[in-house]
Amino acid sequence: MEKELLDHLMTFNRRRFFSKLSLGLGSAALGSLLIPDLFSKNSDSDDPDFIPGTPHFAPKAKRVIYLFQNGAPSQLETFDYKPKLRELFGKDLPPSVRGGQRLTGFTATQTSLPLAGSFVDFKQYGQSRAWVSDLLPHMANIVDDLCIVKSMHTEAINHDPAITFFQTGAQQGNRPSMGSWLSYGLGNENKNLPNFTVLISRGKGNSQGVYSKLWSNGFLDSIHQGVQFSKGEDPVLYLRDPEGMDRQSRRKMLDRLAEMNQLAYEEVHDPEINAKIKQYEMAYRMQTAVPEITDLSKEPDDIIKLYGSDCLIPGTFAANCLLARKLSENGVRFVQLYHQGWDQHVNLPEEITGQTKDVDQASAALVTDLKQRGLLDETLVIWGGEFGRTCFSQGKLTKEKYGRDHHPRSFTIWMAGGGIKPGMVYGETDEFGYNTIANPVHVHDFQATVLHQLGLNHEKLVFKHLGRRYRLTDVSGKVVRDILA
Repeated sequence: MEKELLDHLMTFNRRRFFSKLSLGLGSAALGSLLIPDLFSKNSDSDDPDFIPGTPHFAPKAKRVIYLFQNGAPSQLETFDYKPKLRELFGKDLPPSVRGGQRLTGFTATQTSLPLAGSFVDFKQYGQSRAWVSDLLPHMANIVDDLCIVKSMHTEAINHDPAITFFQTGAQQGNRPSMGSWLSYGLGNENKNLPNFTVLISRGKGNSQGVYSKLWSNGFLDSIHQGVQFSKGEDPVLYLRDPEGMDRQSRRKMLDRLAEMNQLAYEEVHDPEINAKIKQYEMAYRMQTAVPEITDLSKEPDDIIKLYGSDCLIPGTFAANCLLARKLSENGVRFVQLYHQGWDQHVNLPEEITGQTKDVDQASAALVTDLKQRGLLDETLVIWGGEFGRTCFSQGKLTKEKYGRDHHPRSFTIWMAGGGIKPGMVYGETDEFGYNTIANPVHVHDFQATVLHQLGLNHEKLVFKHLGRRYRLTDVSGKVVRDILA
């Protein structure tokens, strides 16, 4: 036996050794190109087989564009048709319907809660026969591409915790946002652009603020933080070279800085040092990529017509939708839009008319544009706010003027593309639009479903921090399989 082993080893000569070694190195090199973090150590996940930058299973979608309607649009003037409210106009909400559920400070002291039927008419559209408000004619035309979820619910009753809950899975700050989790879980698709970008527009109504904590990386590496694009001359601040510095000088400076940071890392082993090196390199590459991506003037006339003329005005919702398409098709994993102005407590009819005019055409155009480019199947588009609006009026009620308070118990969002069933209406509320009576969907269920469509198991996408295992869906959430294609 020993002689056979010795003979075998003798035949394994130098040439054969290097021949076999080259095959192994080639495979390793190819793997590292396809999966940049293939050989990185990951001690922060509960799943020993999970490698950051790779999905748990085959994804249905590659990217997300989230059209967040900040301030909470009223479902009763958009997608949840309730003719009963018109019949009972001005009558008090029955106590049996409310069931002792809490109210905000705006209406808790009201002596009555008068029911307010919608000022706007609804019609049914598409093969799904979905009810859509007359305020949304463009969305009505694409209703067979949408999955309208009418049974969303949340715990938060005020804006800041409710928005933070949707974006980070917790009502308090300092947690990674959904875009950061996706960046961590899936890695980068385009080395010249960030994984996660943020675009903000503002309507004419009462605007709730948006804060950087909503696109924070939390306890994840800072390379996963959302990068905000602005409407100014410099879409990304501090990206240009300082006056007097050329590209060659910038390259040399970054190389020397990387060397010093590497020395510091070898001494203290702080992973944030490596994250900073990656950020500097990303900023350098973005100097070329960002100006080209953000230039919308070269879009053809048919695309300008599709989105509307406002898409040529930087900072508008329409311009941000068009830019979102360009970012997404160039490999940005998560594009987050915030459109402010939906907090309509007093004069809802006038304010929501302006808001829907801002977003209707461009939202529908984005879905249509992605579809005609063959990108909708791999891009998940989401539209909705942080909670809904009450079926009763806040303050004085007339048929021409009324307001609606915050309502977390039932509200509507829609999703399109990315492996979600098109032409579907999911969930149902009671005749008052107050309680969900079929197929409730919690915020964590929604988050689990989004991660699932991108090939991530929400229970396994875990990061250990300060002795606790954190995930986007905290300790709950289930994938809503009924809406999956």
